[in-house]
Amino acid sequence: MPELPSRVEPFTPLADPAAIEDLRIRLRATRWPDAPEDAGWSLGTDLAYLRELAAYWADGFDWPAQEAALARLPRFRVALGGLGIHFVHARAAAPTGPVLPLVLCHGWPDSFWRYAKVIPLLTDPGAHGADPVDAFDVVVPDMPGYGYSDHPTGPPLDSITVAGLWAELMSVLGYERFGAAGGDLGSHVSRYLGLDHSDRVMAVHRMDGGLPVFGGDPADLTSEERAWFEDAVGWGATEGAYAAMHRTKPQTAAFGLTDSPAGLAAWIVEKLRAWSDSDGDIERRFTKDEILTNVTLYWLTGTIASSMRMYSANAAIPPAQLVRRVEVPSGFSLFRGDIMRPPRAWLERTANVVRVTEPARGGHFAPFEEPELYAEELRAFFRPYR
Repeated sequence: MPELPSRVEPFTPLADPAAIEDLRIRLRATRWPDAPEDAGWSLGTDLAYLRELAAYWADGFDWPAQEAALARLPRFRVALGGLGIHFVHARAAAPTGPVLPLVLCHGWPDSFWRYAKVIPLLTDPGAHGADPVDAFDVVVPDMPGYGYSDHPTGPPLDSITVAGLWAELMSVLGYERFGAAGGDLGSHVSRYLGLDHSDRVMAVHRMDGGLPVFGGDPADLTSEERAWFEDAVGWGATEGAYAAMHRTKPQTAAFGLTDSPAGLAAWIVEKLRAWSDSDGDIERRFTKDEILTNVTLYWLTGTIASSMRMYSANAAIPPAQLVRRVEVPSGFSLFRGDIMRPPRAWLERTANVVRVTEPARGGHFAPFEEPELYAEELRAFFRPYR
């Protein structure tokens, strides 16, 4: 990791060519598992697809070109909480009115990569067919243990602690008041920004309602809420093995995922396919270059272990924290292809809801899958708070 910065410093990583060559050698030497005939994706990552992807990763993928494209984003590092934190800080290009500072919070399995496409649409809406008055100053930090931020060497940090770091980051950047938005783990971080920093966070936008946690009488739930709880239990039984591993024994999985690039790709690619609005065709939503840019970021930074450990930290959050209601104005964009979309009754039980929409396209990674649609969702929600 780079030296811990004492102040905000520009940051442009450049991968060691030896690390890229080592990656290619490992890919070519992959020891492949067998798979039942015609298993496809039914048991997890499809063997034939992963072999195709790994072959391209080894002999066709141009990481320096992708690294250069990411370098066009204004990126920095700063010390927060004893850790070097990497972040994008893109200022409004041509504001025609008050500029709203916005921190975008990513999830797993991604990093600042999740928002790479949407940042220009938010900072310069006039150049992309939208109203210039809706320009944002955008801040996209990598959570500790993700991307180019430092790995915590002690206990992993939970979403509450990360929210505190992001509030501190916004102070360092000179933003007293700001909006917050996110999805997946970033939805949790945004929620705690609204809960614990309500004097500074003007509004919170989320792409999901998180996992259902309810401490009251089940009879008080609506029929839609009870059905959603049942669906969540069913989803966990069929799709939640990854999360159980992350929460309970992340270090066991980390050995193989850190040593094998094919194993790492299998762990991440299956989620990109299952959680996106792809109808089972992952390359309907992500090109091979886009998939491999995300996976290569994990590989080169060695962050799969540290990213998974955040689940165990969040699992230790006291239940009393999980049932707190967000009182700052809250909006939700529940994209058609996302997982476990909650009913409005549940959202209103857990937050001061002022807007709920259900965009017809996009999934769990909507900022990357449908950047124009996601940008418009944020513009519309935050417009009254400028």
